[in-house]
Amino acid sequence: MRTFTWKRFPPQATTIDKGHGRLETRCLWASTALTGYAEFPHLGQVFRVERWVSALDGRRQRHDVAYGVTSLTTQGADPATLLRLNRGHWGIENRLHWVRDVTFDEDRCRVRKGAGAQSLATLRNLALNLFRLAGARNIAAATRACAARPERALALLGV
Repeated sequence: MRTFTWKRFPPQATTIDKGHGRLETRCLWASTALTGYAEFPHLGQVFRVERWVSALDGRRQRHDVAYGVTSLTTQGADPATLLRLNRGHWGIENRLHWVRDVTFDEDRCRVRKGAGAQSLATLRNLALNLFRLAGARNIAAATRACAARPERALALLGV
């Protein structure tokens, strides 16, 4: 039996982004070959994303490959859309989860009983969104400013 290799086919979608002192190239291959074959609920497509990151001076910094599954069919998301959605996922990860994990140190929270953990997560999200609505670019600095002068926090709430 011959094994399937993604490299035998050209990528179905490619993006090149330049910013932050680096050049990022992303290629995506998608397939519906496993739809109806794999025992995976609602499987629409499988895909492979390959990323190359290099400094603008040409030095190669990183290369990685990620595989994914989606319930979106080819009618719901062509390869270019899948690549855009995959890129957008990391924007959410970096803008929300990273800030909650690092700035608010959420992972070390010891509240586990009842609705306490969910309530604290809601309050963290409220604070994060209030800071962003107020134009804060650095959430950690905004948190420190409100801790130093609580009237700033009250002003964000309109009190």
